[in-house]
Amino acid sequence: MNKFPNDFVWGTATSSYQIEGAVNEGGRGRSIWDLFCEQPNKILNSDSGSTACNHYYLFEDDVKLMADLGIKAYRFSIAWPRIQPSGEGEPNLAGISFYNKLIDCLIDNDIEPWITLYHWDLPEDLYLRHQGWLSSSIVDKFGEYARICFESFGDRIKHWITLNEPWCSAVLGYGNGHHAPGHISNTEPYIAAHNLLLSHARAVEVYRDLSLNNDGVIGITNNCDYRFPLTQTEEDINAAERSLEFFIGWFADPIWKGDYPQIMKELVGNRLPKFTEDEKKLILGSSDFFGLNHYSSMLASEPNEGIQPRENIAGNGGMFEDQLVHLSDDPNWKKTHMEWNVVPEGCKELLKWIDKRYNKPTIYITENGCAQDEPTLEAAQNDDDRIQFFEGYINACYEAIQDDVNLKGYFAWSLMDNFEWAWGYDRRFGLCRVDFNTFERSLKKSAHWYKEVIKNNSI
Repeated sequence: MNKFPNDFVWGTATSSYQIEGAVNEGGRGRSIWDLFCEQPNKILNSDSGSTACNHYYLFEDDVKLMADLGIKAYRFSIAWPRIQPSGEGEPNLAGISFYNKLIDCLIDNDIEPWITLYHWDLPEDLYLRHQGWLSSSIVDKFGEYARICFESFGDRIKHWITLNEPWCSAVLGYGNGHHAPGHISNTEPYIAAHNLLLSHARAVEVYRDLSLNNDGVIGITNNCDYRFPLTQTEEDINAAERSLEFFIGWFADPIWKGDYPQIMKELVGNRLPKFTEDEKKLILGSSDFFGLNHYSSMLASEPNEGIQPRENIAGNGGMFEDQLVHLSDDPNWKKTHMEWNVVPEGCKELLKWIDKRYNKPTIYITENGCAQDEPTLEAAQNDDDRIQFFEGYINACYEAIQDDVNLKGYFAWSLMDNFEWAWGYDRRFGLCRVDFNTFERSLKKSAHWYKEVIKNNSI
């Protein structure tokens, strides 16, 4: 048995648009995902998160599920349009009341709430009237939204995450158009990313100025897949490093090093915005921990003549052409229902890469999991492939800790099957199965397995 440190945090995670539903209730405004789901051919089977898992009304049942599983921490996101329907102005008291009830219910069940301020559901008005993440005006608006949340919930919340996967917001939202708001551009992702980073930093500044005196911490969660070099040639080793810098370095370097990676400046040129000296000071050191969402790995190589870097929604970091990297798969790797490679060794190597590059930060894996093809209840309740996935990746986490990586927690994605963005309800990541007609929850085999891991603090 591999025993984890006594203070290791075991949790699970969700996001607001994927589970809450009730999009027109409780004073909630519309988000860019409400708008995106109405557009033809954007979401598989024309699904939407309008009802999702009906968590808005069933949250007490969901908290009981977590308590029965022995979950110690629950990471959820707040829907910005539920707090500020238009993205600015006075707060919606009904929305604040909902999250207060959820937080209190979690605490009553000895589950620590972790809050993510932004998991992609930007208020529609900020997009239609103010250009969303393409406008620098959003920085102050996000700061004010964050202030409302800190003042409303900060007496009980000790772990805050400003942004979830800003890479996805920038690249999938403004680069290839797979996610809301659906733009296709080779310039807009860099502008959106710049404003996302500045918004993160502003929220952290607001949090620290409030001095809530509860030993709370605040950080950001970035996503990254690992890149193994295809061969041990210098060219492929450099390509793998370049790909990681374009993927996670894009968002982590400004926070831990003070500016964008040099290779991005060289290859992107004047399409990459520049931070002022004051902005660099604001961003540098603006995360108390390193939040990491990790799912997969790929092979990276120097592109040969006639082989173009390929777009890959599963995790081609940075802008697809700018990084000058060809990505491929090892044919021996297993794949999930998302066609993502199952490579536990990549998790360990990425943790070590972060540990070295950013001088041993405290790291939390805030998402890790896999989608499985589960067309029937029986298939869902016998999800042995998911157990094998978790076993491999959690063991990789243990090995990283043994290599002196300061990994302090692991959050399984996800608590339950939900609205999986462009894939609608077709891809299932949950520890719990959801029947989207009746909203009945049922534990999968992996949920019982994860319960034993948490109980024993070991694998």
